Parts: sequence; structure tokens; C-alpha cells
Amino acid sequence: MATQSFVYVVDDDASVRKSLERLLRTEGLEVKTFASARDFLLEEIPGPACLLLDIEMPEITGLELQKELTARNQSLPIIFITGFGNVPKSVQAMKAGAFDFLEKPFEAAALIDTIHRAINHDFQVRERNRDFSAMQQRMASLTNREREVFELVVTGMLNKQIAFQLGIAEKTIKVHRARVMQKVGAQSLAELVRLAERLQ
Repeated sequence: MATQSFVYVVDDDASVRKSLERLLRTEGLEVKTFASARDFLLEEIPGPACLLLDIEMPEITGLELQKELTARNQSLPIIFITGFGNVPKSVQAMKAGAFDFLEKPFEAAALIDTIHRAINHDFQVRERNRDFSAMQQRMASLTNREREVFELVVTGMLNKQIAFQLGIAEKTIKVHRARVMQKVGAQSLAELVRLAERLQ
């Protein structure tokens, strides 16, 4: 991964933060630790990352932080660290979209593996979002007529049928169709159809 990735640790226990930071750094991972959810909420998250989050904390709990991140539309993969007896809360966290939860005491290897999977997941989500945003921009570059042609082409209509429906010459439809293909970067009708499906 070319972009710098981070593991964020939010736990009110200083000894847990320190031991996790030491472990993750020995694995070559970049780590930032926070004593509270409030501190973490001030952080900018630039690249692929994951969040190791204690489920039980004073002031703002792990579940409340998860809810706040969802409200802010930050889809950071969360790995909950949970003590004995918190499994029902962990299930609640998973239902709310957590990536995974690990019960204390957990094995270092299991933690590292889960972190790598979470960061890889975040990387893929960010790539998909970037691609989708680029597609939306390309679609926004179409004129109103080109958009009309695009919408009819992807239904499988022939040029002459589109020309009849829009009340313009077939050769004009061919020009619009070529421009649509060029602007959205599609090489074939199949690509155009896939693009339309993704934008729905």
C-alpha cells in the first residue's frame, strides 16, 4: 500500500495503550493512541486505517463513539476490545457495523491478523469511493441531451429507436453516443451498462 496506514487505539487504560502500541510498532505498524473517545474525535484520518476501541470507557463509551462516527459518515473499520462479560455488547457493536471484536486476553497473532484485514478492507472501500466519485464527475460532464441518449442506450434501444423517441436524426444520435462513450470512458455498450448499474 503506497498510502501511509494507521492503527488508532482508543482505551482509557494507559497500560493497555502502551502495551498495544509496543506490540503494533514491533509489527511495523504506525500507531496513534488516545485516552478518550473525545480526543480521538478531534483527529483527522487521511488514509487507510482501523480503530482498536475499548468497549467500556468513561464519558463516551466505545459504542457511543461508534454511533458518532456513523453519524459523521466516517466508515472506519472498528475492532472492539472487550472484557469478559461484554459479549452481548460486542454483538450489538457488530450489528451496528463493527469490523470485529476480540475478547481479552487475546493472542497477539489474532490481533495482528485482524488489523491487517481491517486496514485492507478500509483501503478497498476508499478505492471504491474514489472510483465512484470519479464516475459521478464524468456523468456530470454530460449535456442534458447526452444524458438522455445515455439513459436510452443502456436500456438496449437501437440508435434509430432513440432517434425516433427523441425526434432527432439517427446520425445525430450516433454523434451523441460517441461523445457519451468518450466522456464516461466506456469502451463498449457492456461497460456503459455496468456504469449505469453502479450509479443507480
